[in-house]
Amino acid sequence: MYQKQIEQLVILQNVDDEIIILEKELEDAPKELIELETSLQELRDRETQIDEKLDILKTQQVKLDDEIVEDASRVKKSKNKLMLVGNTKEYHAMMREMDSLEKLNRMREEEKIAVVEELGRQAEAKAEMTEEMGVVKEQYNAKKATLDERVAEAKKRLDSLGKRRTKAGKVVPGPILGRYEFIRERMQNPVIVSVAEGVCGGCHIMIPPQVYNELQKGTQILGCPNCQRLIYWEEHIKSEEKPKEEVAVEAAAEVVEATTE
Repeated sequence: MYQKQIEQLVILQNVDDEIIILEKELEDAPKELIELETSLQELRDRETQIDEKLDILKTQQVKLDDEIVEDASRVKKSKNKLMLVGNTKEYHAMMREMDSLEKLNRMREEEKIAVVEELGRQAEAKAEMTEEMGVVKEQYNAKKATLDERVAEAKKRLDSLGKRRTKAGKVVPGPILGRYEFIRERMQNPVIVSVAEGVCGGCHIMIPPQVYNELQKGTQILGCPNCQRLIYWEEHIKSEEKPKEEVAVEAAAEVVEATTE
């Protein structure tokens, strides 16, 4: 019975270790999407800024077009008036007015050219932004599809491990199981460790000879006097004679760990 209880405690510990891995996987999984969602939102914000600039530039272009047409009309009218002036003073005044209008018109033409060039740059930036957003969206959709599969598989595995944990726990006496749970909640893994040549596999400190002798008898489950972990003599569960359930749990844990890398 002692041998069976030790085996089940080891299996229980491996099951709990895998449960921790899977729960961490479920906790971290959404973070991968959040990073891509953040990137997408940043791109959307930048796209909005570009759209606002484009709207301003287009409005400015329309305004300049109207002003250029209006200035051209005023220059034409001034030229017509120039033909009707009656003296040199009025003539020079009209010429100064026309020069001023033509100078203003040239400035607006130059401003319009600058606006059109900036429109082109902003349109190009938006095209690049749209392309970049498409790439990030593809990454997001691909990651989400993979993530959904991983989460579903992890939940399925957790359900299976929960049943196995219940099964293993039934073999272990209540007080020992309670002690196992108590230790697991309060210290780092592992909870149950082997003792080789009188040294605890958890804290790596030599246990008292009397405790070691009792441990080798295999009549009761003992704890390490130093670290309080549950201990068993390595000869009672040799590595080459691990229970099939334990081997299966370890293999599954390796698979889960590989998928999270």
